[in-house]
Amino acid sequence: MRTAALFTPAESGLVRVSDHWYRAKSCDVNVVPLFQRHYSCPKPKDTHYTSGIAGPGEDMTLITATGDALFVWRSEEFRKDDQWGVECSVFRNEGSVQSSLMIREAVEAAVVKWKPQRFFTFVNAEKVQSANPGYCFKMAGWSFCGFTKAGLHILEYRN
Repeated sequence: MRTAALFTPAESGLVRVSDHWYRAKSCDVNVVPLFQRHYSCPKPKDTHYTSGIAGPGEDMTLITATGDALFVWRSEEFRKDDQWGVECSVFRNEGSVQSSLMIREAVEAAVVKWKPQRFFTFVNAEKVQSANPGYCFKMAGWSFCGFTKAGLHILEYRN
């Protein structure tokens, strides 16, 4: 577990958006390694992601100063599925701060950027080590709202 800060805000140019999160670029050198340890990271994991990890659309990438947690929001105007709103495309917490608190803070940052609306995420129950997939999101006030065609759990937060 990391405890020392990876960067200092004044030197890095990253903007603090909550008690734990700083806004970063999705191609930041501290963001990519966390993403590469997330189960959704495409293979091969040696890709450099010079254009970022967020994918198409408008994004907001959040990282902790200690580099032990990552949250990526993505808003796409055109989707190939029937989802709408702002998607949490990646959440990874390797630190000691409770995940549900980190998620609530990430939602607050997203509301500032995109205004109150529907936020959603997908959870692959086969790739998480939990009998209750998405438990940390549920503890942060999110609700299960169905399955994708591929069988992923869909969770949403409406404010």
